[in-house]
Amino acid sequence: MTPNPWRVFWGLLEHDLLITRKQLGGVLAQVLMQPLLMLLVFGKVLGALGYTPPGYARLLLPGLVALNAFFAAAQNASFPLAMEFATRTIENRLRAPVPLGWIVVERIFAAASRGLVTAVLMVPVGALVLGDLSWRTAGIPAAFGYTALGALAGGAVGTTIGSLVAPARIGITFSLVMPPLLFTGSAQFPFPELDAVPWFRALCALNPMTYVSEGLRGALTPRIAHLPAWLCVTGLAVALLVFTPASLWTFRRRAIT
Repeated sequence: MTPNPWRVFWGLLEHDLLITRKQLGGVLAQVLMQPLLMLLVFGKVLGALGYTPPGYARLLLPGLVALNAFFAAAQNASFPLAMEFATRTIENRLRAPVPLGWIVVERIFAAASRGLVTAVLMVPVGALVLGDLSWRTAGIPAAFGYTALGALAGGAVGTTIGSLVAPARIGITFSLVMPPLLFTGSAQFPFPELDAVPWFRALCALNPMTYVSEGLRGALTPRIAHLPAWLCVTGLAVALLVFTPASLWTFRRRAIT
């Protein structure tokens, strides 16, 4: 009898979530440090010195939550996957009695779960640093939806990179690709206010993280300039429609070589 693909999918996902739980301390230390320092320096220290405008930390924190959702998922998809291909331990997963697409989607969901956890944990860290979030509580469900979509998009991007790049080059590739994504993801500034630099605005529009940052600002801090909700959802949907098939193509190409 052919196993139910859903049961196999959930079995693989439960295995990866168990590993995530065991490694949670290291994962959090790895992915929370940079956003925490950015919030502390740009949100508190420079504000106290008068170099950033009042309320800048309130603008910055939703962007850092978006950064954690997207980058933690991308990082935790790309590096382990590259190592599994290098050591051929991926073959254990390829023997699962499901089509290859199920394995790829499971990896995206597993990576997204890490991104979602680190994004959610950024909220109490931000509250501890800033003291008062002043968020619109009615927007929390929508904010959670944007965060989940951003984590899935990051997982798809990371799976594409992890199955495309050779293990010896994954570190340098990540260091070359991720900083531009970080600084064009509208985490530190509102996208609608980039009219003065149209070339940079165009770069930010191509970055899926922009739509997570803007969606979170619209849901939690609506008084700050932000993109409309429909455009944020559309941008994230397009990212998933592009990178999910791309991750499947690169994974299949790598798996059969």
